[in-house]
Amino acid sequence: MGDAAQTAIQVMLQTYFDGLYHSDVARLRGVFHPQAVYACATAEPAVILRMDEYFPIVEKRVSPASRGDPRSDRILSIEMAGPVTAHARVECALLPKQFTDLLTLIHVDGRWQVIAKVFHYELQA
Repeated sequence: MGDAAQTAIQVMLQTYFDGLYHSDVARLRGVFHPQAVYACATAEPAVILRMDEYFPIVEKRVSPASRGDPRSDRILSIEMAGPVTAHARVECALLPKQFTDLLTLIHVDGRWQVIAKVFHYELQA
């Protein structure tokens, strides 16, 4: 479990950050389980999507990279719940929103994947 899993998760999270920064669905498909849930209750009504609903939104988004936005992604914590289950708390920005993402991870098909993304955002001034 230990260091190898932590390293693999860190690498996967970097791909996650890169996918968001570049609005790159191909990268994000490599990170999310096909049946993953995407959820946010910051605004009313709550948004709860599956990947087939979420990826088209990403494809239409103007990428932060294309705007030259600064990156603020960082891993706050990774907690192992067992050898194939973990939780990561991360931060990133898609301006004007600053996100805190709570990612539930599972190790299936030989790799770590996000099975649930629940997040909160704040609007930057």
